[in-house]
Amino acid sequence: MIPAEVYSQTIFDFLSPVRSFLDDPNVSEIMINGPDEVYVEQNGRLVLTECRFDAQQLLSAILNVAQFQGVTVDQHHPILEARLPDGSRVEAILPPAASKGPHVAIRRFSEDKLTVGKLIALGSLTREAAETLQILVECKQNIVVAGGTGSGKTSMLNALSSFIPNDERVVVIEDAKELQLQGRHVVQLEVQKPDSRGRGRVTTADLFKATLRMRPDRIVVGEIRGSEALELIQAMTSGHGGCMSTVHATYPTDTLNRLETMALMSEVELPLFALRSQIVSAIDIIVQTCRLRDGKRYVTHITEVDKEHCDNGYKLKDVFIRRYTGTADDGSISSELLPSGILPRCAEAVHSLGMRFPRCLYSYHG
Repeated sequence: MIPAEVYSQTIFDFLSPVRSFLDDPNVSEIMINGPDEVYVEQNGRLVLTECRFDAQQLLSAILNVAQFQGVTVDQHHPILEARLPDGSRVEAILPPAASKGPHVAIRRFSEDKLTVGKLIALGSLTREAAETLQILVECKQNIVVAGGTGSGKTSMLNALSSFIPNDERVVVIEDAKELQLQGRHVVQLEVQKPDSRGRGRVTTADLFKATLRMRPDRIVVGEIRGSEALELIQAMTSGHGGCMSTVHATYPTDTLNRLETMALMSEVELPLFALRSQIVSAIDIIVQTCRLRDGKRYVTHITEVDKEHCDNGYKLKDVFIRRYTGTADDGSISSELLPSGILPRCAEAVHSLGMRFPRCLYSYHG
């Protein structure tokens, strides 16, 4: 095994053509499409750079990362999932699966936490929407943050975690450590891949079972990708309120349909009507994020799941929804996140705790 300090020095030497981008806080992703084509996502927009790699240099970088992670990557095992010393996520694909040469995507790890205040300043949230989310988190509503790739789901979940009371124990389950929860009592667990002999594998399901015996006040799952959806849904319906997770989905309705599809991948066989009933009972709020054409990331919906359902789908009620007002000459899009006129169903429980939603949510109800 390569010592960590040696690995850190050598890997950044191999990645010297893009080193400046690895240090640039405005760059969120570096995409190496073979040695001669490098793109970066800078301030939300894709930019073709003049960076070039020597083919052997790029391959050496990938092999170095694989060796440090203790995994094999070659033409028979052409896909690598790993991390750089700073925590940035690496996905690499080698030939023959990548015909133009090694392809590498580096999702940068930022130590600069995106706070709720920053989200308000950037226009992603309004102060009223942020106050509403704070109340929903504090009264232990189960929240799913949904959005497409690069839409800011993880950053939003990090920001929402700042509303969790410090006297609560939060257990986090992730495929790869990305979340930077802002609570005081946080236990972070990470899925482990098997070694070359198939040993040491720890799955999301394994961590779920262990977590339920660790007295969590809340369970946070970095991202739901497969059959673990059913485990989270069942945890949410078994007294673990205030759970949070993220899901790849482009619209609130798609979020519940995706959860349904992933839960059906489980070995547990449930009738569809029973599964939908559990999903409706489990999920309270969907926070939808989106990256618009101008590269900016916004919250587009704060949506409540109606606690009724039908065989043809789910019923949703938008509490806040983003309205678009036009596009400027520079391509920037004007929009505003506005209350829809619907008071969340949990309002009575909120009032019983001595809290109230922002005044704008009551203005439609007298």
